[in-house]
Amino acid sequence: MSGLLKKFATVGGATMASRVLGFAREACMAATLGTGPVADVFYTCFRFPNLFRRLFAEGAFNIAFIPLFAKELEGDGEEAARRFAQQVFSVLASWLLVITGLALLFMPYLVSTIVAPGFNDTPDKFELSVTMTRIMFPYLLCMSLVAMFSGILNSLHRYFLAAIVPVLLNVVLVSILLIAIWVDMPARQTGLALAWGVFASGFIQLGFLALGVRRAGMGFSLSLPSISPQVKRLLVLMGPGLLTGGVLQINLLIGTIIATAQDGANALLNYADRLNQLPLGVIGIAVGVVLLPELSRALRANDKQLAENLQNRSLEFALGMTLPAAIGFIVMPNEIIQLVYERGNFDAGATTQTALALAAFATGLPAYVLMKVFQPAFFAREDMRTPFWFSIIMVVTNITLSLALFGTYGHVAIAIATSISAWVNLTLLVGTQYRRGDFRPDALTLRRTALLIFSGIAMGVVVWFARDPVIAAIGDTLFTQRVLGVALLIGLGAMTYFAIALGSGAIDRVLVKRLLRRR
Repeated sequence: MSGLLKKFATVGGATMASRVLGFAREACMAATLGTGPVADVFYTCFRFPNLFRRLFAEGAFNIAFIPLFAKELEGDGEEAARRFAQQVFSVLASWLLVITGLALLFMPYLVSTIVAPGFNDTPDKFELSVTMTRIMFPYLLCMSLVAMFSGILNSLHRYFLAAIVPVLLNVVLVSILLIAIWVDMPARQTGLALAWGVFASGFIQLGFLALGVRRAGMGFSLSLPSISPQVKRLLVLMGPGLLTGGVLQINLLIGTIIATAQDGANALLNYADRLNQLPLGVIGIAVGVVLLPELSRALRANDKQLAENLQNRSLEFALGMTLPAAIGFIVMPNEIIQLVYERGNFDAGATTQTALALAAFATGLPAYVLMKVFQPAFFAREDMRTPFWFSIIMVVTNITLSLALFGTYGHVAIAIATSISAWVNLTLLVGTQYRRGDFRPDALTLRRTALLIFSGIAMGVVVWFARDPVIAAIGDTLFTQRVLGVALLIGLGAMTYFAIALGSGAIDRVLVKRLLRRR
């Protein structure tokens, strides 16, 4: 478990660094561009390649590639795995070059119909959108190849470099924004500089990972593309993986469309989801990135006991780290939202409405993170079809509940539906694996799960009853008072949770001591 936890910590720590820099980037964006037309254009245009990156590069491709690469690695050795990777690289790079060339050529049409049809009536915004999207679109090409190189390194148990390179995007953009503030750069020039920053960061990330793959002994060059049986298998597996791996993005997109019926709903949901994404991104990404290659190699080695142990320990880690965050968001959402957002045009009414959405999102947070524990078991067995159908059920559930509840609960209905649909998907994943005999929670996991839930409930009760007295004693008028109040409540909740979890054995005390001694 200590080795697995160390890998989770490596990926989670790198992801946390990226998320923190992401918040810094948003603060700098607000200071330079605010909510003006250039900011509107930049976010709209960046969303286009970024959505495809999340659906394709981080989702479908890695879900299909890693198990096949691990199969070659375990079955036929490193040289066979390297040849397979070179075949995939040649095919992938060739297709991406063609797609990028066509997209750049037909970008005005894409912007007017898909990227930003709402800008058609505003010539200046439309022209700037075409320019920015053309500049940033090659980022998709780079990120798709980055996903492949990351999959290779993760399969070789080299996690840090692949986890840390996304930080470079925020480093580049924050640097550009700080320069823009320093020299008082006009808004349009700032927006174009940011677009070029996205372009440059893609190639910088790709360069670092290409060097890392070469140093790992898996270096290769571009060759003529050929569709080998292994590459054909990869393409077949990517189809259902496109939906399965991007189901969260699809759910959020559906919520965005439905929420347009309420003024300001998407803004409220965006603010709430940004906080909800912090633990989901750090913990969920860490588990998903590490577990898929580890399970794939264990199953290729026909070590079922190791595979079950990996899932049991991952379940304990994911639940143990997610529950405190989820319960904190549920019992004190107003205090957190007030601290982070309430200033300027974001008033107390917006805080209340955003807090309701945050609490609703948080009820589904454990389910979304635990999906990262159970989905890789299907992918590692090259079973893309089962989680694909479960994802379809999840999306249908989300749409149905969102439409049914929206008239009564408004924007909060979107968050409620998203959370319920996540629990439905998780139930189907766990039930199917249990029925097939692919997953059996051992006695230790069952005991620790029950104790973790008890620790979380105890923490929630303590924070709930301490919340009003603490805020009343400290006050919440000044920013420093808000910081102190939230810090005290979080500290009290953390002490309660970890005291019970460590004292009862829900969290392995020996493992924690060993990890602390190492550092």
